[in-house]
Amino acid sequence: MSDAMRLRLVFSLMMSFVMSLLMSAWVTWLNIGLHPDFMLRWRHAFLAAWPVAFTVVILCAPTVQGLSHKLIGKLISK
Repeated sequence: MSDAMRLRLVFSLMMSFVMSLLMSAWVTWLNIGLHPDFMLRWRHAFLAAWPVAFTVVILCAPTVQGLSHKLIGKLISK
């Protein structure tokens, strides 16, 4: 496996982990508040979200990165 691919996988795992952890906590809190079973529901939401988030990051990150480069290039050239 190339270093670029290894970096992409590690980045995708870490980014999807952090985003899933935070977003599942936020949405769970918005939906039920600090309910006695908040942690149980949060864990369930996180475990359901993380594989999806990882897949989205793996598939979409190159496109988003390319669009970011184009946007920054246009902003710099103005």
